[in-house]
Amino acid sequence: MLNVNWERLWRASGIAFVVMFIIAYVIYGDRPKVGASADELISFYDGNRVRILIATVVFGGAVLFLLWFAAAIASTLRDAGQGGWGAAATASSAALAAVFFVLISLSAALSYSLAGSGNDAITSGLNDLARALPVTASFPAAMLIMAGTFGLWRAGVISDTFGWAGVIAVLLVLLGGTTWASDGIWAPDGAYSRFAPMVTLVWVTAVSGLLYLQGPSTVRPPERAAIHVR
Repeated sequence: MLNVNWERLWRASGIAFVVMFIIAYVIYGDRPKVGASADELISFYDGNRVRILIATVVFGGAVLFLLWFAAAIASTLRDAGQGGWGAAATASSAALAAVFFVLISLSAALSYSLAGSGNDAITSGLNDLARALPVTASFPAAMLIMAGTFGLWRAGVISDTFGWAGVIAVLLVLLGGTTWASDGIWAPDGAYSRFAPMVTLVWVTAVSGLLYLQGPSTVRPPERAAIHVR
């Protein structure tokens, strides 16, 4: 096997997630707003089919890097005696990834066949659902930030300043789960719904970079006792 420091690579996977997330977002473009007309939906999903499917693949890879990043946090916290916070990080990342995979599947289905099938009501409903999913994703995202921040804070890995910044990030992301206004800045397609994910991306980038620079933990599990067979 190649002499690769996998634990160190896991720690940097948060940065890889952010980079691929941004690339996928740029390729995908801005989906139609809630209640968009049938012509707008067909123009976006059917007219940009290849671009959307490419973005779907890139975004799927980004989610995998997110799971590796959460695994790196959980491993660091277990080594530091904060296994409870590590378990919370694992659970929240799994929930967040599940929401992302549903969103990916919706986008792919709309672009691949549904938008051009003539089922305008179904297409409009699924587009509205795709707008609502990022709002609900605020809750597992906030839990991931909270678990990572408090766990690393208690373990002494991050400073008090970084810890309080994480607390503010948790509150800002949680507010993203309240953006259910009919229109305006607090709507699912409003300005704050775009801002909350950016807070998560900034936190992931900062923590991933910090863990990568610190290097893997020197704590190792005890060696198993040798079994002698006569």
